Amino acid sequence: MSSKPVVRVRKSGALLVAAVVALVGTLPIAGARWALAPVILIPLAVLVWALRAGTDVWPDRVRVRALLGSTTVSWDEVDELVPDGRGRVSAVLIHGSVLPLTGVTTANLPAILKAAGQEVSNPQSPD
Repeated sequence: MSSKPVVRVRKSGALLVAAVVALVGTLPIAGARWALAPVILIPLAVLVWALRAGTDVWPDRVRVRALLGSTTVSWDEVDELVPDGRGRVSAVLIHGSVLPLTGVTTANLPAILKAAGQEVSNPQSPD
């Protein structure tokens, strides 16, 4: 079992830049009065989430990371990967629950499948 993921998918870098800009923008507000100091926690939480949240893929498992925790699922537990109408991808597990894959879109789905050792199938292709 490899300790380093084959593929790492994270949110857009624009989110990270926006969080830094918001953090810098709240500094004068938070420094004006002690009562306003907690305002800085909001962009700080977004910054940490932007750095941490994402999906890591190994040949035998997938890990979805969030702000405060993570979920690791073996590929044996995944029934299918399903894109939604907005281009995001979720894993439907064999027991019926749905696990949204943070940062994974239909554009990078082939790389996820390749890292998992799976074939890319297109059931809607003409015969």
